[in-house]
Amino acid sequence: MAGLGMDGSQIAKAIASHPHILTYSVDANLQPSVQWMAGLGMDGSQIAKAISSFPQILSLSLEANLKPKAQLLRERGFTKAELASTLTTFPRLFSYSSERLVHRTTLLQTQGLLTETSLRSAMLLTDAKFAARFE
Repeated sequence: MAGLGMDGSQIAKAIASHPHILTYSVDANLQPSVQWMAGLGMDGSQIAKAISSFPQILSLSLEANLKPKAQLLRERGFTKAELASTLTTFPRLFSYSSERLVHRTTLLQTQGLLTETSLRSAMLLTDAKFAARFE
């Protein structure tokens, strides 16, 4: 993780919040995920921030989770830069179910409200609060 530009406190935070990170395969988990993030235009400090704030991102499947959700956001109008920014500041977004993400992005987009900020806020709401506010 130090090779990603993570400092000691970021590494400690990642391990403390998700100790299983120590068991991840570099070749199967870490390297492909980091390469994918870099391919989105994220620099080392952005990747380090995403991993330190939500190390579970490294356990999510690239093919079954990360790429399809990134594609959905691109289809909803997110630029590559906005996608990289969202992944940097709110990596937990990729841990929500696809159904939840589709439903909430669809409603926000229909209402002309879909932005990085509104998506983060909407994803953090309970289903009842989301329905009361947007449906």
